[in-house]
Amino acid sequence: MEDEEAAAVLRAVGRQIKAWREAAGMRQAELGAAIGYGEEMVSSVERARRIPKPDFLDKADEVLGAGGKLSVMKEDVEKARYPKNVRDLTNLEDEAVELGAYTALHVHGLLQTPEYAEALYAMRRPAYTEEEIDRLVAARMARKAVFERVPRTLLTFVQEEATLRRPVGGRMVLRQQLEHILECGGLRHVEIQVMPTDREDHASVSGSFRVLKLRDGKTLAYSAAEMHSRVISDPREVQILEMRYGMIRAQALSPRESLAFIEKMLGEKT
Repeated sequence: MEDEEAAAVLRAVGRQIKAWREAAGMRQAELGAAIGYGEEMVSSVERARRIPKPDFLDKADEVLGAGGKLSVMKEDVEKARYPKNVRDLTNLEDEAVELGAYTALHVHGLLQTPEYAEALYAMRRPAYTEEEIDRLVAARMARKAVFERVPRTLLTFVQEEATLRRPVGGRMVLRQQLEHILECGGLRHVEIQVMPTDREDHASVSGSFRVLKLRDGKTLAYSAAEMHSRVISDPREVQILEMRYGMIRAQALSPRESLAFIEKMLGEKT
């Protein structure tokens, strides 16, 4: 595992499964056969080398008579599946009453469809394994819970026009992605704006970032770079990015104009 927090969770789960299996007098191969998994998978889970799926935990709980003590670990294990930087970002988003994001190279993660996200990860080099891609897509989709949170978080996005035209995953994936953006833009607590490519004035051409206003009154920023994404807490740096985001929003199309712009793009693709 890439971080000790996740590794500790998986070690604890592995020890519990092993303890219940041995108490039931079963070998790894016998448990695997009983729950529909191979001996190697059971061994890897017990050694914290593989992340058990919810189905694995539910079936092991039933077969071993754990009375829910293994099934209850599903939530912790699910979080451990996600990379540490994703967990940290999700924690910030959970605390945000307002989130603003400017995205320059692709559709923002919170707006992505699973198909679009999968296509993005599949293009990365060095190449991810299928298991890694599944893990990363699941983590990205889990973050979309911010749309459903009550009280509602105010979510604003500014997307470069080029990100809406680049056919990531092919024409059908892009079309579905644009339709999903329109659906998100129709929510009362979501505002989506497009920065047209022909704009002469542009307050930020140095990369994507987001600004988060938290429940406790603090404002943080998050800079998304290729190799060094980071949370920014220095008030002076946050103030600069907050000002820059406000200028970008003023320079972009309005939310209503932006949705009309995307609808026109969809019409061009029929």
